[in-house]
Amino acid sequence: MSTDVFGRVHLGYTVVETQRFTDWRRFGADAIGLHVDEPSRDTMRFRLDDHECRFLLRRGPAEDVTAVGWLVDDHETFDAILARVTAAGLPVLEGTDEECALRGVERLWRFAGPKGVPTEIFTTPLRTEAPLQMQVTQFVTGDSGMGHLAITTKDAPALQRYYAGVFDARLTDHIDEMISGLTLKIRFLRVNERHHSIAVANMRGVSLDPVRTSIQHLNTQVATLDDLLASHGRVSDLGFRMVWDVGQHTNDRELSYYCQTPSGFEWEVGWNPILITPEVEATWEPTTHQGISIWGHTPVGETVLTKLGQFRQALASAREQEIAVPELSGGAR
Repeated sequence: MSTDVFGRVHLGYTVVETQRFTDWRRFGADAIGLHVDEPSRDTMRFRLDDHECRFLLRRGPAEDVTAVGWLVDDHETFDAILARVTAAGLPVLEGTDEECALRGVERLWRFAGPKGVPTEIFTTPLRTEAPLQMQVTQFVTGDSGMGHLAITTKDAPALQRYYAGVFDARLTDHIDEMISGLTLKIRFLRVNERHHSIAVANMRGVSLDPVRTSIQHLNTQVATLDDLLASHGRVSDLGFRMVWDVGQHTNDRELSYYCQTPSGFEWEVGWNPILITPEVEATWEPTTHQGISIWGHTPVGETVLTKLGQFRQALASAREQEIAVPELSGGAR
């Protein structure tokens, strides 16, 4: 009987490739309120807690997320995940000493992930007692991991099978949202107590992806409502684009806002989502919610040009083959 790894996996770090270091420093440190370190001219790191690194920026042209790291609780779980990957016939590579040092981990192993973004797993983060110099009282991490990622795709069932096969991800719920006459179907997947660590969205009945980047947004959770509102003010005052104003989601009940990062994907800052604790887990049944928000999340600054850009991207995606991992998700290569 295989080991169930659910509850022993947590979103650990994200790697971004960008040329816009000046903008990212202002965005991360001055607007969102993160602690910033600059190890070299070509690297920048943001901290949320005692982990040496939660976001690694490396200089390069992609303007996108280029790797996602997952913290695994113990070596038994680590070995179980690697066994699944190798049994599927996928190569697994060990990270170099430099890669591990930059990500703030002792060792890491890498294998193929959805949309061409490698999945990296590690068991031991490097921690530091250096004081955090942040404009936020506290970020919520711990057993919930550092936040969540949202991905748009042309094949949502394949991505769900990938995360279920690798991390025993469970379906928390769905949201159906109407956008310009089309139904956006969002699947929310949890790997621990956080309501979701991965959200996967697709346009029902249409094989299109309106988002250029590999993720649509990433989420960080602050500990207080004051932190949420203060960061919202800083983002606006510093001139970064607010995408969705403050609102509350229908499914996880999180209060949040969305803004645009210098690389183009969105950053959600949230507060007080529900947790799927063991007591709640025992009776949890997935449901479908109509609409993303109970209130708020009003689009900000949306213009004909932004809509046209999304339409062009969606049309271009129809001609492109999305990078998949059929060994772990089924479907075509």
